Amino acid sequence: MLKKMDFDEKQSFGFGGNAMIAKVSRFSWSPFLFLITLIAFLSFQITTKTIYPIKIAFSSTSKTGVSTDTRTSCVGFFGELPERKAVMSIREFGGVGDGKTSNTETFRKAIRYLQRFGESGGAQLNVPKGRWVTGSFNLTSNFTLFLEEGAVILGSQDPKEWPIIEPLPSYGRGRERLGGRHISLVHGDGLTNVVITGNNGTIDGQGKMWWELWWNRTLEHTRGHLVELMNSNNILIANLTFCNAPFWTIHPVYCSNVVVKDMTILAPLKAPNTDGIDPDSSTNVCIEDCYIESGDDLVAVKSGWDQYGIKMARPSSNIVVRRVSGTTPTCSGVGIGSEMSGGIFNITIEDLHVWDSAAGVRIKTDNGRGGYIANITISNVTMERVKVPIRFSRGSNDHPDEGWDPKAVPVVKGISIRNVVSFNSTKAPVLEGIEDAPFGGICMKNVSLLGVVSSLSWHCEFVSGFADEVFPTPCPQLQSNISSSWCSYSWASSVNLN
Repeated sequence: MLKKMDFDEKQSFGFGGNAMIAKVSRFSWSPFLFLITLIAFLSFQITTKTIYPIKIAFSSTSKTGVSTDTRTSCVGFFGELPERKAVMSIREFGGVGDGKTSNTETFRKAIRYLQRFGESGGAQLNVPKGRWVTGSFNLTSNFTLFLEEGAVILGSQDPKEWPIIEPLPSYGRGRERLGGRHISLVHGDGLTNVVITGNNGTIDGQGKMWWELWWNRTLEHTRGHLVELMNSNNILIANLTFCNAPFWTIHPVYCSNVVVKDMTILAPLKAPNTDGIDPDSSTNVCIEDCYIESGDDLVAVKSGWDQYGIKMARPSSNIVVRRVSGTTPTCSGVGIGSEMSGGIFNITIEDLHVWDSAAGVRIKTDNGRGGYIANITISNVTMERVKVPIRFSRGSNDHPDEGWDPKAVPVVKGISIRNVVSFNSTKAPVLEGIEDAPFGGICMKNVSLLGVVSSLSWHCEFVSGFADEVFPTPCPQLQSNISSSWCSYSWASSVNLN
């Protein structure tokens, strides 16, 4: 059984973990400390070539093929891993893995058959080595989809095999086009106790066809995701490679108790809107030990779009993003928003490594969004050649229809950012709040952005907070003389949810 090198091992190739980050970030103009910083920087530059999604053997594994790694983990969100009573292969239903034959009806037939075991021990569908072309299919509860080593599920190139379904109620329409949207390749609604895993098998959405429809402006309906689970709980997605998604790659929406772990997610860096993992109006979500290359955000937390998200009022909460690494030239390592109208709170982002990207961490919102973003904790972040390391942005002017309310402004309070080092930064942070709703309670500590030209100043508007041990010197709005004790901020004390 194989897996990716964990984040801590990758960091050991760099500059020795958080203790070194703390030393580097206490920047001083003294020659001695400058020399230490220079040595650390050169050492890091020399070793970055080793940071790739390398796979190593598990020390131990369960019968389901999922790691029993004892490192700090929130795999407990999912609960005890199930052993399924009925285990069958897609071949037993007539599947052909030749890379040409359509297996759409085969997958659908297999899952319909295995559904009968849902209340009597559950079922597992094995996909053996081969290239299995299929259109969209729906999963069932108490079910495991297991891809064996060398197994590749290929998304059909016939758009008719990606049927049109209703838009999400928290969006009111398709995200890209009015009306409905294409269903995801692997889909599920109203499910419980679902596992998608294997021995490093692959699900390839073959998304180029969809990207070209977008580029050519001939897309009739919003593109489908690679994997979308709706209104579901107890979900585990682990130890696979997902690539070439038509749109967002993994999209849990209106879900709870979701774990996405030990995943490699790949898309061409110019592929439009190919987000890695987008938890949306979901709670108790754990994303850890993943490597992502994307044409959009590596991870984006969302909760609905303007008046539709406000009306549904289904927040995203209690989300952990841990030991995620990767690159995206157009977007951010972790983004929050911009669709956040149902509210987002209690988000923990730690041990993030991002390189050659437009932004490291980004909070995105706008007039008309409403909702709130609160209790966001970001720590232990390493960036290399990231254009804008920290960015709060507004004004995308992106709304579902004419019914949005310009007076619906978001509340953003309680953003803690600490233990961050960025090498070869090209721009100072950009923190832009909203005039009628300033962003407050921003706490930054032990943040070093190395490489920013000293003449480049932070750009800050409609924000307030506190900064300590931050280089280069932050904007005046973060140089408050008040105590920083409020950095352990409680969203409930100041965010009105009514």
